[in-house]
Amino acid sequence: MELEPELCRVDDALGIIVGKWKPLILLLLLHEGTMRFSELKRRVPNITQKMLTSQLRDLEKEDIIVRKVYPQVPPKVEYSISEYGRSLEPILNAMHEWGAKHTMRKKEAIAK
Repeated sequence: MELEPELCRVDDALGIIVGKWKPLILLLLLHEGTMRFSELKRRVPNITQKMLTSQLRDLEKEDIIVRKVYPQVPPKVEYSISEYGRSLEPILNAMHEWGAKHTMRKKEAIAK
């Protein structure tokens, strides 16, 4: 596929997955599977309930994750990666690896 700068869609993609919490939420769901809201809240350090709700709604709106509500009292809600959302796995893994290498490079530069 030939890239034409005026037709660049990187911003479109980043607009969906970028944010302080979205990549971590996505990696958790990709690697650990279906999780309840409370599990996600525990696993995402320092996120507020309001922010987690907002991030999950954004990802659900884009069909990246699936929200399943069980009709019981108290309500049980689970989140999982959609089939479409799984297409992000190689991208997120590559970004994670690049970020880890970049962090090491910066640490090595400071140590010199």
